Amino acid sequence: MATETVRTADTGGAAGGAPARDPRPMRADARRNYERLLAEARTAFTAHGTDASLEDIARRAGVGIGTLYRHFPNRHALMGAVFRGEVDALLARARELLEAPEPCTALVAWLRAVIEHAGTYRGLARALMSASRGDDGSQLARCSVPMREAGGALLDRAREAGAVRSDVEIADLLQLTNAIALAVEESPDDPDLIDRLLKLTLRGVKA
Repeated sequence: MATETVRTADTGGAAGGAPARDPRPMRADARRNYERLLAEARTAFTAHGTDASLEDIARRAGVGIGTLYRHFPNRHALMGAVFRGEVDALLARARELLEAPEPCTALVAWLRAVIEHAGTYRGLARALMSASRGDDGSQLARCSVPMREAGGALLDRAREAGAVRSDVEIADLLQLTNAIALAVEESPDDPDLIDRLLKLTLRGVKA
């Protein structure tokens, strides 16, 4: 069998957080494998969390584990590809909220959306916290760049309105939201936990 030609988005980043694109197109069979792997990873992460077996994902996609690693060199790269569409939705939501009349309310609404996103798959919140602390070069880690930019714009509006302390940083807020998401993941029978922990967080950042 001919070696698969891989032109994936997981080996580099571009300005504004967009994935780097090799100008040469992915071969048709490679594209099919890529899409099957993403579909099976999304299903596996939903059912079993982000620590789902990569070998099982490859098997269900009908490819070998080597093909998975040619497309996604590590677990974070696969996770980043799976979650990219959801991150795009959060970025779009941030742009919408920039037009909201109450800057602090807009910031809180976006942070809540981030928490809900992080709780989509068991283990995602922990992975996001780990990715934001280090630079592992994966697509998951690079997702944090446009997220910080989007959240930073909302935070700037809230600071300019005098609603948030001047020393508050968006990176810290995003780490707090991931911590809240992790707490919520561990307490699935407490539906009010997100709002309670968000309120406690906001008491510490308000001007």
